[in-house]
Amino acid sequence: MKKVVPDPPALIDDTSPRRYMALTSNDCTIPALLIDTEAPLDVLHEAAAHRIRAAAQLLENLASDAGLHGNPALLQDFAQLCVIPLRDGCDLLDVLGRRLQEQLLS
Repeated sequence: MKKVVPDPPALIDDTSPRRYMALTSNDCTIPALLIDTEAPLDVLHEAAAHRIRAAAQLLENLASDAGLHGNPALLQDFAQLCVIPLRDGCDLLDVLGRRLQEQLLS
């Protein structure tokens, strides 16, 4: 059987030291999920909106199902499922806000 060896961490070669920003929902030393802070504004907006809408839909489903309220572990799992895309969406909105501020000031 062939031994599987993980790829070494890739070095990001770009001219802007802050071009790629790690998502705050990542809790690790070498982040694998990054935001391209130079992506087009509409792309950043759509990515944020998609994550926030997904979390909102999950919360709406949770709120409409009375059967989950008696199971604290299940509620905690659902809350975690909502936290990740909401944090990602907020990170994207932060980048979008900074980019819009830069446009206004220039």
